[in-house]
Amino acid sequence: MDSLRVGWFLALRQIKRSSIWTTLLIIFIMTLTFLNLVVVGGILVGLTAGASLAYERQYSGEVFLRNLMTKEYIEQSENVMRTARSFPEVAAISGRYIQGGKVEANYKTAVGPKQSPDSIGVQIVGIDPVSENAVTGIGERLISGEDLKIGEEGYVLLGKNLVEKYTVGSGPISVVVLHGIDVGSRVRINVAGREGEFTVKGIIKSKVGDVSMRVYMVDAELRRMIGRSDKNVDEIAIRLVPGASATQVRDGLKAAGFESLARVETSRESQGTFLDDIEKTFAMLANVIGGIGIIVASITVFIVIFINAVTRRKYIGILKGIGVTASAIEISYVLQSIFYALIGAGLGLIVVYAVLKPYFDGHPINFPFSDGLLVVPIDGTMLRAAVLIAVTIVAGYFPARMIISKNTLDSILGR
Repeated sequence: MDSLRVGWFLALRQIKRSSIWTTLLIIFIMTLTFLNLVVVGGILVGLTAGASLAYERQYSGEVFLRNLMTKEYIEQSENVMRTARSFPEVAAISGRYIQGGKVEANYKTAVGPKQSPDSIGVQIVGIDPVSENAVTGIGERLISGEDLKIGEEGYVLLGKNLVEKYTVGSGPISVVVLHGIDVGSRVRINVAGREGEFTVKGIIKSKVGDVSMRVYMVDAELRRMIGRSDKNVDEIAIRLVPGASATQVRDGLKAAGFESLARVETSRESQGTFLDDIEKTFAMLANVIGGIGIIVASITVFIVIFINAVTRRKYIGILKGIGVTASAIEISYVLQSIFYALIGAGLGLIVVYAVLKPYFDGHPINFPFSDGLLVVPIDGTMLRAAVLIAVTIVAGYFPARMIISKNTLDSILGR
């Protein structure tokens, strides 16, 4: 305890008497190191987090049901949706009819054996516009035109990745696109052996491939085209009230026996392992980058403490000569290192949670495949702060130990 008290006294005097600019520089380096350790990883992981969140909000909902691999559709769909609506956690449900088909453009102007209309194989999706908007807000994704309305016929919405005008400059989104198509254009749709002409009512933009590569029409019209007399759908997207547990609702539907009728999954489960694998890779990459930053910071602290101890070698020798223990002097330098690390990490926490996190929440990074977020869970952030402080303590201890271990008389005489 005596060594600790003396070490505290010496550290306090040393910090007070040191150059303010040197102190600020060290703290600035520690703050930048902390930000590098936290923010780089947060942005990399935020890439996949943004993609996963968009998938949930714009396509699957928090709970997602699909037809079994051995079935063409979800049997007893009306019973499934009726039971799901009885859950207090459920806010909205959208059932979708899906059928593979083909959409054609320029079929009226393509004449002659060497000319053919633009033709793309797509998924035709029949939706209830009101229910779909309640779950995914599909109307909010329109970049041109208007949304579908219940009861109207002869209109479709196209995903932007199907239309040349809206994919120019965005890279090779699709191998084949529809040329000369925009809102108001006529397209021909072939599905289940039936053919019909439709007017493009709107263009949907989404970074979720399952949304931007589909053709949407009112469900009643698609059911008529494919000759579906029942109301068994192919997908059921469920939106929950804020704060509700998707796992709890999923388990409730399974307990009701619907696991034998459909694949019942949370949004994350329905995405497969691809995003999880990418997230793990990015997290590992962020740790490598952060580790390099910690090494740089520790070297900086080592050099600063070492130079400080060397220039004060005579003073250290006098302290030892008058009876101050070596452990007290070592503690003083360790406490200085802790001071720099705590202030730097503290400022970093303020910057992350008071400035960067709110900013990225309101202004996601516009990446090609997702709106990137800043993922900084408090437990992970505090762990990184603890690692930074621990490494800094070690970096401050060893140079002090090297100087203090010198002979006391040689230190006093400067030999």
